[in-house]
Amino acid sequence: MELGLVGLGKMGGNMRERIRRAGHTVIGYDRNPDLADVHSLEELVGKLKGPRVVWVMVPAGAPTQSTIDELAELLEPGDVVVDGGNSRWTDDEKHAEELAAKGIGFVDCGVSGGVWGLENGYALMYGGDAEHIAKVQPIFDALKPEGPHGSVHAGKVGAGHFSKMVHNGIEYAMMQAYAEGWELLEKVDSVTDVREVFRSWQEGTVIRSWLLDLAVNALDEDEHLDKLRGYAEDSGEGRWTVEAAIDNAVPLPAITASLFARFASRQDDSPQMKMIAALRNQFGGHAVEKK
Repeated sequence: MELGLVGLGKMGGNMRERIRRAGHTVIGYDRNPDLADVHSLEELVGKLKGPRVVWVMVPAGAPTQSTIDELAELLEPGDVVVDGGNSRWTDDEKHAEELAAKGIGFVDCGVSGGVWGLENGYALMYGGDAEHIAKVQPIFDALKPEGPHGSVHAGKVGAGHFSKMVHNGIEYAMMQAYAEGWELLEKVDSVTDVREVFRSWQEGTVIRSWLLDLAVNALDEDEHLDKLRGYAEDSGEGRWTVEAAIDNAVPLPAITASLFARFASRQDDSPQMKMIAALRNQFGGHAVEKK
């Protein structure tokens, strides 16, 4: 099938390539002309045969809103817009309502996979009406990992981004646990090879995971993370997860503490945050601050 893809950065560019490898046609637009296949959203829409599917992969908030606003004026009834960025789930109902007024469908899709998704596939969580999902399904199938899992119709509009938000909240807590354990191991005199202790956990233990593998990768590159400053940003989704927990009276002590630990990292050069920063760089290509 044909797909219009808006936003060809670290995620979007690799997604374009994976979809093309699956035999589909992708017409990509990005503000950077060196990355784009076309020079405007208008040109992108004009090159697609109806009913069109346009997937938006731009930063959440104003960039997503302005892109959807422009597409609403260019697309036709029966077309579908997919928001695959990290938008807040509360924005999805608003976007769906605005597009529905023009007969255009809307699907929200949480995408996980980072810089590794091109080869490993992307875990997808999407929300929306079944008829709109069906129009996008071949693209979901192209992006997902091999095998029966890694893709889910999570529910109504907003369910995809809400699920991805919770996923990222869990990710915060898992990274914090690895970081705290790493700092404690580094602190004591009796443990002389912390990197190899972490490596030994990769097989046969209940805490083995892809994040643990990435931690070992980071330690192989910089054994004591001496090159990094102990500072870690938060993407916003950790905050949204905690806010949703408050709204629904659901206790999230581990996720909340991991978010607050990142805030603490902005006050001191935290050893734990060196590991958090290293892990974020490993799985998502997020920038780190060097000493």
